[in-house]
Order: sequence, then structure tokens, then C-alpha cells
Amino acid sequence: MFPENLTEGYRSFLDGRLPDLAKRYVKLAEGQSPEVLLIGCCDSRVSPEVIFDTGPGELFVVRNVANIVPPFEMGGDYHGTSAALEFAVQSLEVKHIVVLGHATCGGIKAYANPSEPLSKGDFIGKWVSLVKPAAEKVGEQHGPDYLTRLEYAMVAQSLENLMTFPFVRERVLSGKLALHGAHFGIARGELLLRDPETGVFKAAVDRQGQTISPTSLIGCVEA
Repeated sequence: MFPENLTEGYRSFLDGRLPDLAKRYVKLAEGQSPEVLLIGCCDSRVSPEVIFDTGPGELFVVRNVANIVPPFEMGGDYHGTSAALEFAVQSLEVKHIVVLGHATCGGIKAYANPSEPLSKGDFIGKWVSLVKPAAEKVGEQHGPDYLTRLEYAMVAQSLENLMTFPFVRERVLSGKLALHGAHFGIARGELLLRDPETGVFKAAVDRQGQTISPTSLIGCVEA
């Protein structure tokens, strides 16, 4: 049986949001033109559309374990994240790519504290092995904030990996595409943005909801 909570949610959508968005959906049926590609974690607690209060057609979203962008490579057969990236950049011509990490990330924990594989294929273990370059930059595993620092570092590593894709690099260097790093704190709903010059993560807005100046950095680690 189809999950009842989803059926009820759809009924609510039919009675509430759909009438308000009817014209938008008619237009979207003709095609999409989002300006932002967001690469996030598939964690159920971190929904980009909820965090950024966006409507249909505004975000092109790719979600995987630990918001990882693999480095560009031509081998293998299946590259889900790379395929979505290629489509967003080459076909949709998005203007921004946001890599969104988050607190208490299970994928990051799986790399830092490896356990027995969940299956013979060890799909998760093989996937999170891509965290290794970020972990090497963070250094030894110590301190209560180690996992947080590794989460930040993985955002930075994914941004670095993005630049290994020729079509991404070309558009970034030509000024047609901008890359951004962010981190969401689940417990308090705090959004941090990565300063591209310093690598420091800073609050996106202050407690009154005002945008913070680029020079108003908070005491977060560099990554």
C-alpha cells in the first residue's frame, strides 16, 4: 500500500498549494530554467526546498550521501551526480552551483568511523571513500569538533572537484557560473556560507534576519 502520509500530503497539496501555483505549473510544463544547481545530502532532515523556501522550478537539485561531487573521470559506466551536473551546466546553463553540507552527516560519520558493510557490495563504503582527500586536509581525528571540520572540508573538496570538470571550469573562468559552499545546522536551523577567499564558514544572516557583511566572519574553522 502506498504510504498514507504521502497520500494525505498530496490531498493537502491539491486543496492548498496547487490552486495558488496552477499558473506556474502550466508554464513549467513547457520547460524549466532554474538558475541554481544545488548539490546536497540525501539526509531526510535537510530539504533544500524547505531551507531556502523555494517553489517548483527554482532549484535543480542533486542529492547523494554526504553531498559529494566526485572528481571528473571518463571511466566506469554510471555517473549519476556527474550526469546531473552535466545537464544542469550544459543544457540548463545554471548560473550558480551550491554545495550544501550539513551537521551530523551520516555519510561523513561513515567515513570517519567505518563499520561492517551493510551489503556485500559495500556501496556506501566505496562512495564515502571519496571523502579521503578532505580528511587528509583536516588532519588527525581528534577533538569534539572533528566531524564538523570534516563536514566543512567535504564541502570545500566538492567545490574543488567541480573545477575538474572542463565544462564547469570554462564557465567559471568566463564569469558565467559561480560556485558556492554552505553548511546547514539541523538543531538550530543555522545556515553558514563559505567565504571563497578564506575558506571560513560564516553565518548567512544575523539573529534578526539581516544579511551579514562579508567581513563579519564568525569563529568557524577554515576548510
